[in-house]
Formats: sequence, C-alpha cells, structure tokens
Amino acid sequence: MNFETVSYEKLGPVARICHNRPEAANAENAQLLSELDQAVVQAANDDSIRVVIIGGKGKHFSSGHDLKGFWPKGTHPISTREGWWSMEEQYFYDYCMRIWDLPKATIAQVQGGAIAGGFMVANMCDLIVASDDAFFADPVLQSLGAPAVEVLIHPWVMSNRKAREMLFTGERLSARDALAAGMVNRVVPRERLEEETLALANKIANVPPFAMRLMKRSLNRTMDFQGLRNSLSAHFDTHEFAHATNEQKEFNSRGNLIERGKKNVA
Repeated sequence: MNFETVSYEKLGPVARICHNRPEAANAENAQLLSELDQAVVQAANDDSIRVVIIGGKGKHFSSGHDLKGFWPKGTHPISTREGWWSMEEQYFYDYCMRIWDLPKATIAQVQGGAIAGGFMVANMCDLIVASDDAFFADPVLQSLGAPAVEVLIHPWVMSNRKAREMLFTGERLSARDALAAGMVNRVVPRERLEEETLALANKIANVPPFAMRLMKRSLNRTMDFQGLRNSLSAHFDTHEFAHATNEQKEFNSRGNLIERGKKNVA
C-alpha cells in the first residue's frame, strides 16, 4: 500500500510506521490518521511482523491534530454536532483503540514534541522510547477549553496527581520527568533513538507471536478489569459534550486557536 502522509518500513520482523508530515510538525490531519490506521492494520495482518514501532519523521513525533487543515482545502464534510461526534469517534477514538488492541507488541519512538493527539497516539503503545529532547503535553484544557484530548489515557500511564498537574496547567513533561513518572520506558540520546528503539524491538521480536498475543490480552484485560475501557469511553462522551457548551464557544471566540497551537510546538 502506498502512503503519502505516513512512512511504512519492514525491518525484518519489525514494522516501523512514522508520521510523515515533517513540514507541518507531523500535525495529524484526516489523511494522516486514516493512513496511520491502514498501516497499523497492514502490520497486524502481516504474519512476518512481530513488533510495530510508531514514530515521526523530522523534528517532532507529532504536534497533534491539525487545527489549520484537518480536511483537504475546500472540503469539510461535517455540518452537524452528530456528524462531528461520529467523525471524532472514528478518527480519534477508534483509531487509537486499534493501536491499543493490536495483538503485537508496539513501541512509540518519540523525539521532539508528542502533543495532544500525538501524546494520545504515543501512549496507545505498549512501550515508549524517548530521545533526551522529547517532551509530552496536553494543552487542550488551557488552549481549547475542552477536557483533554479524546482518549484520557493520562491517569493510566502516570500517577493520577501527575496527570492532573499536566492537564490543569497544560505544561510540558520532559522525557526525564516522563521516565520518572513511569510513562516512558527509556530515554536515549537523540542521535541513537532509531538504533535503540529498533534494538529493543528486535529483542521483543524473539517472543513467539501467539504467546505475545496471549500476554497482551491478559495485560489489557487486567486494565479493563480496573475500568480502563469504560473510563476511556465515558471520557470520550464528556469531551464531545464540551464541544457543544456555550462556555467553550465563548472561550474559543476570544483567541486564535492556530496561534495557540503554534506556541505549544515552538
């Protein structure tokens, strides 16, 4: 399959899928998210692939959802709140959960910013390897007046108090702080990020594939028994409700969302 906004590499038993809009700080538009999902499905259906790496080309992993051009210029198929709900469910929630449910090991390879939607995608992976210049942020509450991104994975991948601080302030979490918080597995020099991530992937690829499938099923079920899936689903509906409030409309009318987004990446 030919992709325009993501890259797909087969490196022996490893598939490396990268956001590939470096000129836009890998902002996730509809095409990129659709192609990312197709690439994940392609890796899932390839029996020769045992581990999937998700990364980003260029300076940043991803600056998050493309607020300037999510749809191709001149097209915007959503005209109702119901349509918007369905669109966000597909592109933001379902696509993320497909990564989470992948029966193969997944590793996020993160450099630069993993912001908002980018933060969400990275944290759908089983492991995160970050470069020493990486940072994580979800400024949606501060910048957009909405309760976080669509998938509230934050309190599941770090302490509840750290997640609250990150969400309430919109401040960045450095790679080292993310490591201390338990969200990141390894921090490596930027120039060794691809090498170190691939080495980890190849080590994990030694695990028999059906055993890995069973292991991931048990780990995911452990979190489901604690309420993860119900919690994420409930938050998605809360997030969607926020889009319809007068408060958010008034808040967003007071500032340029595009300029706010640029500040998060700079």
